[in-house]
Amino acid sequence: MSGTGMGGEAGALHARSRALAVLRIRSRALAVALLPAAVAVVLIVAAAQGRIEGSAWHTARWSVTAAALLVLLLAAAIAAVIARARPALSPTVDLAESAAPDLYRLVRDLAERLDVPPPSAIALTPDCDSWLEDRTHPAHTAGRGALPARFIRGAGAGTAGARRLSTAPVLVIGSPFMWWMRVGELRAILAPVVAGTGPSAHPDIAAARRFVRGLDAAVGVAARPGLDPVRRLALGFVGSIARLLLRGCRVHAAEMERGVAVAASERAQAVDYGVRIVAQEQVGLAYAGWDRLLTRVALPAWRMGRWPSRLDAGVVSALTELSRRDRLAEGFTTRLGERPACDLLEEPGIADEATSLLAARLFHGGPAEPGPDWAPVDWAAYPEEVVDRKWRTEAARLHRVLDALDERGGAESAAPTLSRVIDHLAASDGEAAERLSARIAAEVADEEAASAPLPPGPESWGDGVPLFPLQPPRTGRELLADHVTAMVCCAAVDTAGALPGLDWLDGPSLLVDEVRRSDLASPVLALVEDGDADDLRGWLAAVGVRPEKPLRLV
Repeated sequence: MSGTGMGGEAGALHARSRALAVLRIRSRALAVALLPAAVAVVLIVAAAQGRIEGSAWHTARWSVTAAALLVLLLAAAIAAVIARARPALSPTVDLAESAAPDLYRLVRDLAERLDVPPPSAIALTPDCDSWLEDRTHPAHTAGRGALPARFIRGAGAGTAGARRLSTAPVLVIGSPFMWWMRVGELRAILAPVVAGTGPSAHPDIAAARRFVRGLDAAVGVAARPGLDPVRRLALGFVGSIARLLLRGCRVHAAEMERGVAVAASERAQAVDYGVRIVAQEQVGLAYAGWDRLLTRVALPAWRMGRWPSRLDAGVVSALTELSRRDRLAEGFTTRLGERPACDLLEEPGIADEATSLLAARLFHGGPAEPGPDWAPVDWAAYPEEVVDRKWRTEAARLHRVLDALDERGGAESAAPTLSRVIDHLAASDGEAAERLSARIAAEVADEEAASAPLPPGPESWGDGVPLFPLQPPRTGRELLADHVTAMVCCAAVDTAGALPGLDWLDGPSLLVDEVRRSDLASPVLALVEDGDADDLRGWLAAVGVRPEKPLRLV
């Protein structure tokens, strides 16, 4: 087979034909830019040979020449912007070979079995996906902010530069796969991805991809904020041309990538095909567990200014718990006796910490580095440092809002008791809940706005990261229910000997006699939505909570 891995695969041939279509669009754009210059040359040569004479031809010749120069200058400026614009990079944690020699060895062996070039490097991303990423653009190897995330130990500047000069793309692996997948499953899942380096090495496909990525980067440069009026006008013109070319390339580029995927899939069928079918079930399970871990467990900690430093290890606990609860997942825990893929890393804990911090940046907008107001937290300390603090912070906010509403009525500030909250919500026909939810929503919005980071512009993709919120904004009633629940949990801890706990699938939980209580939501909703306090009072009596006792707030 050829060194490019194209072979006779139908998908690769289709991808190459679409790549040539993209390159023809580039050639046509170049031809349009050169057309006035060609006409000017013809007119100048004809005049020099005496074939055209007269003032009209003289005027036309110099007008066309001036227009040709102008078009050439504009074309050169557009080409310079497209060539220099830095394509977007996925934020990742890059792994040096010294940090994961076994993983590099596995990937190289896989590439050899597939008869394709091996990836130039490996990186981790806090997502349940894997792909190849081209990082050969000069802007990714020089200048400030060239790399989207720090390297794990062992990657010196010289190594990074040498690696980026390679034509092979970088293999990006979802970090949850590394902790949940077994070594054989990971190899089977990565086979179609690594097989994509074959078509990627073809000159036509590589050139088409560079052209499309350059156009996309130019559109991003034109759209970045903070430009002065002159640059905004000039770059706006460049952006409009780039968008026009992108529209012309869109269908061909999409079909090219589809052909590359088909070619990679065809080639990968010869490697671990049976194992891959079974491993695909683990992909869906890993995605479900990762989503629950981020939204139910990590997000409350991020909102409290703490970031769990072992998210990938946590996903194993979450998926093990899911396997225990879900009878459809029976038998999956027997896999845990096999060697996990994270054993391919020299120091899994360091990699886990780096990807956990990056996950907080991506999904919550947290700072890039730890600090006094952004400290890591391990799972053992999570109930005390996150759950208890979350409950007491929300209880204090609810008490503060009640004080503000009572001051409007001329009443004095009362003690922070659960009875006060219950009586306030049960003593009206819903107006009290509406006022409370509106005030709490306003306070939460003000606090989040004060702590929210500025969104990065397209030019800072390598330094900053985009923000992908995990959940839509909570409504006022949802916030009120959360705050009332927090007040109840604080009362249970202070007066009934309950404890804050961590549930891997549901997040913060209340432990009564070391048993998780999951029956609190319904009584709280009845109070918040309908003003009915009977169910909640019955629940409090059953647990032994004394609602009239003052609570310890933050």
